[in-house]
Amino acid sequence: RFQACVYFASVFQAMSCGIHYLASVFMAVTPNFVCGFPGNVSSVLFRNSSASRIEDIWTLWTSTENYIVLQLENGDIWELDQCSRSKREDSLDLAYEYKGNKSVFPCSDGFLYDDTKWKSTVVTQWDLVCDREWLAKLIQPTFMLGVLIGAVIFGDIADRLGRQRVIWFTSAGQFVFGIAVAFTFDYYSFVIVRFLLAMVSSGYLVVAFVYVTEFVGIKARTWASMHVHAFFAMGIMVVALVGFLVRTWWVYQIFLSIATLPFVLCCWMLPETPFWLLSEERYEDAQKVIDTMARWNKVSTACKVSELCSVQQDDLASGRMGDDDTSSTKKHNILDLFCNWQIARRTITVWLIWFTGSLGYYVFSLSSVSLGGNEYLNLFLIGAVELPCYIIACVAMDKLGRRNTLIPFLILSALICVLIMFIPQDFNILIILANMAGKFSIGVAFGLIYLYTAELYPTIVRSLAVGSGSMMCRVGSVVAPFCVYLRSVWIFMPLVATVYFFQLLVGIMALLSGILTIMLPETLGKPLTNTLVEATEMGRNKKSCSEKTPPAHTGAALEKIEMFGQERISADK
Repeated sequence: RFQACVYFASVFQAMSCGIHYLASVFMAVTPNFVCGFPGNVSSVLFRNSSASRIEDIWTLWTSTENYIVLQLENGDIWELDQCSRSKREDSLDLAYEYKGNKSVFPCSDGFLYDDTKWKSTVVTQWDLVCDREWLAKLIQPTFMLGVLIGAVIFGDIADRLGRQRVIWFTSAGQFVFGIAVAFTFDYYSFVIVRFLLAMVSSGYLVVAFVYVTEFVGIKARTWASMHVHAFFAMGIMVVALVGFLVRTWWVYQIFLSIATLPFVLCCWMLPETPFWLLSEERYEDAQKVIDTMARWNKVSTACKVSELCSVQQDDLASGRMGDDDTSSTKKHNILDLFCNWQIARRTITVWLIWFTGSLGYYVFSLSSVSLGGNEYLNLFLIGAVELPCYIIACVAMDKLGRRNTLIPFLILSALICVLIMFIPQDFNILIILANMAGKFSIGVAFGLIYLYTAELYPTIVRSLAVGSGSMMCRVGSVVAPFCVYLRSVWIFMPLVATVYFFQLLVGIMALLSGILTIMLPETLGKPLTNTLVEATEMGRNKKSCSEKTPPAHTGAALEKIEMFGQERISADK
């Protein structure tokens, strides 16, 4: 009961992470637009259609190469393009085609936007078009840059100060910065506040994975950890629903941020994890958490930390007093992930899988823009399709193991990347199915690596390991949007060639990751490690990092809490 309450309270907030990650999909939409004009309109002409208002023309607009001809009340005739406007010298005849002399002017009177779908976006708010279009393209990459930095910073802080404090701060930060985004006064303040929002959102997601992993026992760890992704996917579906209902960007942002409020009001009740408390040798605090768990779970006699560790707290304290160079006094940093060859090789492989999974997810998503239809429904289905992906991953992870599930799905995604390149362009349905299969396979690997990373590293650097892996993941996320924008910069490279190039890149990296994964240890059914010595021994390498640690069985001992509690419950019944 205690673990279930803690788990669902924690993963509910993961939904807000999915919301903020995808919010810009509709917030930064660029609608149809043309140059503004001076004066009042008397008539508007577009191809063979005429109207009295320019708003009536948008339904006929089909290409960015189109232009609108309008006549003002003073008799002047203007041709309005997207990034320029021309005044005809001969204003006697109002016709769409004109071969006479024209004077070209910049868009000094602003722009006119099609508001049939969106009443307001950040693009229309600050005119992020034409020579300022690159600012709109930087909105998502700068957000992902904040995600990258936040993953590392808060992952490290969580290992130093505890998971509980980081969850408190990042939860409050998501609500405060989420609301603040809606009230930013210009583009630059908007980007800065969203950058801070990205940092706290990423920090929460990274620490939440570690938090639920350390609270949930071996039996339910796979399903509990993987379904954090499911709540993230539900956040994507919420974005689609709110985007369909609210068409003003700042109101849309406020509604999305309100989803964070219920958790902010109760997150202060979440306790610190016993794993982290034991790694810091705070045995009394760990015992208090265990006693609380026992009361919630209606266990008559709570288990004792001293019994589980097979050593008295007084002995541990005296041993700590006699040596100033204990692991609790040593400050851990990212270099600890390379403390010996066994751990270093593990870190490089894990980072490669993180990067490949993130880049692959976005590259496979490139072809989704050609599906057409309702964009809100498409985004909703993109979130919904992830749910069965995680269910299959959970079943395979529990039956086959983490490593034996990761390897075939990485290799399968590599084969699909190669297969797509040989499918003729006329077979659209087959191409879409192959892309969805590739996205599904890379999604399984991408979802699995969160839990696998948490299990591969000890408590003292677990948040740092997940955070640094998430950092590599966000490097791929930062690179991916620029891959999408490559065609607008390099017009000689067709979109199909661009997609194929990056799919081939993902295929090569996925194949390399799959081969390197063979050398990783299997963690299915094994207790979480507490020190770097234990983590190294899990890789069957007795070479230790240069540090002195508490007894090596401390991490395994804490795993007995769940089994001990279950035995007491059975006895009470």
